[in-house]
Amino acid sequence: MAMNKAFVREPEFDGRAYCPQCGTEGTPVGEAVLDRHIQAPSRSRLGDSAWFCPFAKCSVAYFDLLERTVTETALQFPVYPKSPEAPICACFGFMREEIDADIEEGSPRRVRELLAKSKSSEARCSLLAADGRCCMAEVQRLYIRGASQRGQ
Repeated sequence: MAMNKAFVREPEFDGRAYCPQCGTEGTPVGEAVLDRHIQAPSRSRLGDSAWFCPFAKCSVAYFDLLERTVTETALQFPVYPKSPEAPICACFGFMREEIDADIEEGSPRRVRELLAKSKSSEARCSLLAADGRCCMAEVQRLYIRGASQRGQ
């Protein structure tokens, strides 16, 4: 016996959205982030809010609930984690190589300096980061993973 869809209740939207290309849960971003990161010809594809796809190997940078997308090729400049050449920290230009140097030296000096800067009034993560978030969780994760692989 088939059920009539008119009587099936749609699930409530819980604020989560998943990339239509790779299925990764997106990070919600607002209009200011979209305006800063997306080239003008592609910006009109999305409204005032969207989600950032954080999966490095996915070409989709931003998407909305209607599955409209903006790929990394339509961005103003390379962003982490989509491009390995992009700084992890958009505010202060902190690069992956700086984490690797701290691991090599056996001390998180550069990571600590970035942490102090991230707490300063100069940090503007909500605008400068492609996902609108502070990079410190990712920086610390990369440092801890790299240090444990080296046996430190």
